[in-house]
Amino acid sequence: MLAVRELAAALADLVLPRTCAGCELPGAVLCRRCAALLAVLHLAQPRRFPAGFPPTVAAGAYAGPVRPAVNAFKERGRAELARPLGAALALAVAGVLAGLPERPGPVRLVPVPSGAAALRARGRDHVRELTGRAVVELRAAGVPAGEARLLRRAGRARDSAGLSAAQRRANLTGSFALRGGRPAVPAGAVLVVVDDVVTSGATLTEAAAVLAPALPPDGPPVLAAVVAATPRRAPGTAPGPTPGATRPASIRRLSGPVNGD
Repeated sequence: MLAVRELAAALADLVLPRTCAGCELPGAVLCRRCAALLAVLHLAQPRRFPAGFPPTVAAGAYAGPVRPAVNAFKERGRAELARPLGAALALAVAGVLAGLPERPGPVRLVPVPSGAAALRARGRDHVRELTGRAVVELRAAGVPAGEARLLRRAGRARDSAGLSAAQRRANLTGSFALRGGRPAVPAGAVLVVVDDVVTSGATLTEAAAVLAPALPPDGPPVLAAVVAATPRRAPGTAPGPTPGATRPASIRRLSGPVNGD
């Protein structure tokens, strides 16, 4: 499915002029300047930190040119953005894995499932598209990654637009469940919940809570990675890298595709 969408985007390029999804300058689907904003790894820190929020790394801040770029892919069907945004997601995954005390075993990216209404409206599962691209990038960098669709939607959560952080958490409680009851997870596997954007942290918190019983109690915790996180500071100011954080070789190797087209 991803290959078909990329082919369609390539054909569209032959008849439609391309503009950067972030700044709208003609040329690349995401220019180098805007792509660089998706290579600023930092810990996501919701304004009201929810209890149980998993360790989460974002590739950039959901502000400035990043915001329209993500929305162009998510809401306006610009499927060609799967490559740079998926590479940014892979970079965030590598960043959160770098915080583990030991080299991880199998890494399984768990996409946050979209609701039925969202799937009907968009005609696609954009998070799964990003997940597939991130897996390709991670494997190319030597990370034993794969996709694991361990979560499904349960119950009916209403649209979170306009809800407070507390209301978002209440709205999402019980909205996810494990596929197949208790799915088999490879021994020593690290589960990383992935999504496009984190705002209040309610979605990732609920997903991590549902996944935790599938892991052994003595193993690593459920982690999370996103393309972008809503900044705690004033809109338009991107936070810097996490203090004391390092950029291991796996992250350096993943940095290249983000700046490309």
